[in-house]
Amino acid sequence: MPHSPEAARAELDRLWARGTAFLGTEVAIMGGAMSWVSERHLVSAISNAGGFGVIACGAMTPALLETEIAETQKRTTKPFGVNLITMHPQLLDLVKVCVDAKVGHIVLAGGVPNGPTIKAVKDGGAKLVAFTPALALGRRLVRSGADALVIEGSEAGGHIGPVSLTVLAQEILPHIRDVPIFVAGGLGRGEAILSYLEMGASGAQLGTRFAATTESIAHANFKKAFVRANARDALPSVQLDENFPVIPVRGLVNEGTKRFMRHQAETAAKFHAGELDKEAAQLAIEHFWAGALRRAVIEGDVENGSVMAGQSVGMVAGEQTTAEVIAELVAQATAALMARGG
Repeated sequence: MPHSPEAARAELDRLWARGTAFLGTEVAIMGGAMSWVSERHLVSAISNAGGFGVIACGAMTPALLETEIAETQKRTTKPFGVNLITMHPQLLDLVKVCVDAKVGHIVLAGGVPNGPTIKAVKDGGAKLVAFTPALALGRRLVRSGADALVIEGSEAGGHIGPVSLTVLAQEILPHIRDVPIFVAGGLGRGEAILSYLEMGASGAQLGTRFAATTESIAHANFKKAFVRANARDALPSVQLDENFPVIPVRGLVNEGTKRFMRHQAETAAKFHAGELDKEAAQLAIEHFWAGALRRAVIEGDVENGSVMAGQSVGMVAGEQTTAEVIAELVAQATAALMARGG
């Protein structure tokens, strides 16, 4: 006998109950924090649709973040979080802004949070979410006070680690049970989310599927690029010379990415010819993409800007509302459960 729709939905709710309880939401789907995209409009839309929106603080000043939180709170009464980069020079001030605004969850990304930051989050009464690319670090973060973890595979868009979600899930989910774990990277369908829930995940984080939604402020050109793209178009940036490390960033291949390769080659050649010292050459390479994400997202220059996208971009078939994306993911997961029978 197949499961009824009601029984299937009840089973899905059981599988991600730990995640929904932790987030305070109807569904355990977090929005990935995407610079320039994850702001008041998209964040509130995700939360209003039953998920958990997350503001991407990025390089914002404390004053800008305070305004962004207040504007988001005007648009939703549901829970949402704030993603802070651990390398931000005013990190503790940003934590204070979140705590003062009664933000319930602070996500610390881009590095291992230090003791004072963890203490500031916990003492302020917020829940701390941290990223881990490995089992040993995950255990350490839990001991340090992390209330939940995100494991993000290299299929994700933007800055990525070297390991796929498939492998990370097998390495981490069976061994860390003390806190909820959210999976991320390359997720575009409900059946995939379901499979990780059954492995022990408490929920999922998606970015790419939400970047091209109606509520996203991304330029129409940016959204169209997502709709046109296939999974194989979203590739990590390539490092040409071992002397000059390049942090891998996954995005759609365009004229900008091709020019970056030429820029690296020319800069390395100048260094080897003695025309540039190492520090100047490294800065020249690092500064190539300065402002490039804003150029693509806000200004719509998808040929020369940085069009960060995960490999799930091939599953973006058109512009949908945020609520439609979440409903579709839930429907796919429940249909998979119904098909199995009970």
